[in-house]
Amino acid sequence: MIERLLAAERALADGDLDRSARLFGQVADADPRNAIAVVGLAAVAERRGDPIAAAALVERALAIDPDDAAARRMRASLASPAEPKPAPVDVAPGPAIAAGEQVAEQTAQPIAEPRPSLLAWLRRLLRRR
Repeated sequence: MIERLLAAERALADGDLDRSARLFGQVADADPRNAIAVVGLAAVAERRGDPIAAAALVERALAIDPDDAAARRMRASLASPAEPKPAPVDVAPGPAIAAGEQVAEQTAQPIAEPRPSLLAWLRRLLRRR
């Protein structure tokens, strides 16, 4: 099962949502009490743009394991309002600003905190047992 979870996480990271959903679903079907697989399915739903399904899956994962840190983080991110994207700036390049610098300023986005890998989380979980 761990191999399938890791493969599902890799597929999710690669953007292969169908494969990721299939693998997480196989684990969840085989072990309905596997909160990791349910959180994975929630992540797939979120990436597919279905926050309602993602929230329902997160709640299901928390019902299985109320201490699941990934589920708690996802619940918090789903509950927080999405940041609005900045409107494009239509400014003619002046002599003091090179075109590349202007584009860099217009497209700069804050860097999100990286999500801990599933592998690291599984290692910590296995050490506790």
